[in-house]
This record gives sequence, C-alpha cells and structure tokens, in this order.
Amino acid sequence: MGTATPPPDDAPVVHPVVDPATERVIATVPLATIADTDAAVARARAAFPAWRATAPGERARLLRAVADAIDAHLDELADLEVANAGHPIGQARWEAGNARDVFRYYAGAPERAGGRQIPVPGGWSVTFAEPLGVVGVIVPWNFPMPVLSWGAAPALAAGDTVIVKPAELTPLTALRIGELARGAGLPEGVLQVLPGAGPVVGERLVRHPDVAKIVFTGSTRVGKGVMAAAADDLTRVTLELGGKNANIVFADADLDKAAATAPYAVFDNAGQDCCARSRLLVQASVYDRFLELLRPAVEGVVVGDPRDPATEVGPLISAAQRDRVAAYVDGATVAFRGRAPEGPGFWYPPTVLTTTDPAEPAFREEIFGPVVSVLPFEDEQDAVRIANDTPFGLAGSLWTRDIGRALRVSRAVRAGNLSVNSHSAVRFWTPFGGMGQSGIGRELGPDALDAFTETKTVFVSDDT
Repeated sequence: MGTATPPPDDAPVVHPVVDPATERVIATVPLATIADTDAAVARARAAFPAWRATAPGERARLLRAVADAIDAHLDELADLEVANAGHPIGQARWEAGNARDVFRYYAGAPERAGGRQIPVPGGWSVTFAEPLGVVGVIVPWNFPMPVLSWGAAPALAAGDTVIVKPAELTPLTALRIGELARGAGLPEGVLQVLPGAGPVVGERLVRHPDVAKIVFTGSTRVGKGVMAAAADDLTRVTLELGGKNANIVFADADLDKAAATAPYAVFDNAGQDCCARSRLLVQASVYDRFLELLRPAVEGVVVGDPRDPATEVGPLISAAQRDRVAAYVDGATVAFRGRAPEGPGFWYPPTVLTTTDPAEPAFREEIFGPVVSVLPFEDEQDAVRIANDTPFGLAGSLWTRDIGRALRVSRAVRAGNLSVNSHSAVRFWTPFGGMGQSGIGRELGPDALDAFTETKTVFVSDDT
C-alpha cells in the first residue's frame, strides 16, 4: 500500500496540522501506532455483539442523536474545516450539513431493513441481512466530513462497528465528530476515530484478520494496494478512487449557462475533487464562442480567504500539491487564468488550458487542482469516443437541449454518475461510485446497506 517505513511501535509520533491558507501550524495530533490499531480493532470487535443485538429502534434513535449533535455543532465543525482544509466557509457548512443529513438518512434504515421469504419445494426459505463485523473507513483529505459519514453511517445502521482513519493532513473534524458521537450515546467501541499514517494505521486495518471490510477513498494507485492487501484474508472492499471526468457541451446547448457553470464543475474545492469535470469537450462549431463566454466566468471566480463568505475557491491542501499542479501546467497552452492571492498560503489560480491532443498529460491525467483542459470535438460519436478514452469512469456532465441525444450519450459514456444540463454528481439518496479504475462498489442511497451486510438463507422444512 505504501513505501514509508513504519516507526518502532513504541515511538510516539506527533503530526503538525497546518492551515493551508496561512501555512501556520494550528494543532498537533498524536499518530496511532500498530499497537494502537490492534487495540482499537479489539475494542470494536468486543463492542460488535451488543451493537448487532441492539434493537433496530434504539439503533435508529442513536444515529439520529449523532445527526442532531452534528447539527448542534455545525458552525464549529465548519470553522474547523476552514482552518484545517482551507475550504471556503460556505462549502464547509454544506459539508457539515451533508454529514448530518447522511446520518439522518441512514437512521431510517434499521427499522426498515428486512429479509425475504422465498417459496421453495419442500418448505420455505427466509433471508437475513447479517452485519459483517468491524469496518475500517479510510478517509481522504479533500472531503473529510462527507466521506466519513458515507462510510460510517450505513455501516453503523447495518449493525457493524466502525474505525475511521482520517487523513494525516485533515484529522480535526473527524476527531470532533467521534467525540460528538460518543457524547450522543454511541456505546464505547462502536465508532472510533484513529488518526495515523497510511502505511501504519491504514495498512494494519486492511491486513488485520478481524477487520471484515474496508471502505477506502483516495487515489487509484493506493486503492490498488488496498485491494491487493485485502485479498490475503478476502476482506471486502469498497473503493472510490480517481477520476478524469468529461464535461461535454453540444452546439445546441444553452451556452451561456454551460459556460457560467463550467468553472464550478472543476474549480470547486480548488479542483481537489475526484468528480471534477477537468476535461471540457466543446463542439467545434461553437468552440470559439464558448471560450469567449467562459473567460469572464473564470476570471470572476473569487479565490481568497476561506473565512470570507464571498470566497468561492480556497487554497490547495499543501505546497506539494501546488507544485504538482504547476508541473502539469508548465509547457501546456494556457488560454487564460483567474486570480489568486500572493503571500502565505498554497494558492493556485483557476487555469484554462486548450489542446487538440487528447493524449496530452494535462488532458489525460488527474491533476487534482484548479485546471481544466478544453478540446473541440466534431459530432456525437466523436464526443463519446474522447470521453471514454480514459481508464477512469467516475462522473461527467453533458449539455444539450436534445433529450434523445442526452439519453444516447448518457448510455454511451462509461461513468458511474452523469448529469444532464447540470454538474451535480453526489446525492445521498442515490448510489455513488465509479467504473474502471475509478473504483469498485457503490456508496450512498438505499443500496449502500448491502455493502455492509451479507445474506444468510435459512430453509425450514414442511416437516418441521
């Protein structure tokens, strides 16, 4: 999974947490060791039988209590995310609200979950949805609160116990949500938050024989390592990985609306989003006109202090990420850019590249920054070909007034989540996940519970 050498198991390690808008250390967090991880798994395993046996109504009540606790501390959690991840305050409030809403949504599941009765010769069969046991949820640094809830809430609703490993760069909101959940009444060991290094805590969770499932969100490279390590014990995995998503604009589209919204399809969260529509495909007959409309939209994006309610885009998460983004832009054709602050902070301006070569690295590879590449296409078939010319398949958008074309292209583009005349990819009511190297399995929606249970079939003979 990783190449770092774990420290000696008894060596205390403290990790500095940096505000990416100021580059100042705002907290220090002790990192868990392998022994800490084993102890957490033991606590989760010990808590599992009682949590599994908890009456559905009581489990639902406790999940609602967790949602209420998040709601009561929503501003506090948003402020923590602003300081820790550099998310604009409006976005951070939405993220805290999303975590609250996901816990509320899955609070309805325990009282509604049930099996089936299946007529069979000689008797009848019933099925039961059995919880798996201990679930490890490995959370990325780009959306700490939502992704935590997407993994933890359905697992808890199903009757599993959960260990959350937040990213080293952004552990603060996960730790606070863990405290709030305990204060809301979740029994000890049912939901634990264990900050630590990926090659230490993450690796141990994936390889631990008492962990029944891993939910991992992160890069495709690391996701492949998670899957390989999990194979030793046939540990189940849900993987939400990288993306290089297409935003397809046809000539008959509402060009004004498509251009006005395109920046937010890729620059949201400073482009640090696996759903970012960073390949902008525009039909050749309207290509020049679209770029004319896109320029003022990009130049009008407000990049700055994430604590200012007017800010739309904050800093990148680190200097290393900023350098990575800059390396992709160097040598590419820059059509125009927005503005970014100078001075302290990991800033990068919204940047529009143009190309006619779909093999160009900036067009083909996931940059994870505020950069979009624009490429012309000729017709519907050409657009689908270019959109599918990627190992990824997570999300995408298409813009057209032709409903027939919208349906044809939606069916033809290989992606797990598509939007027509919009850029919304994630709703907690509906399944979310990718195809190809964008991952395995689905999160959210009613089907997510299936990922945290396994079906037991019981046959009862007529002679009973």
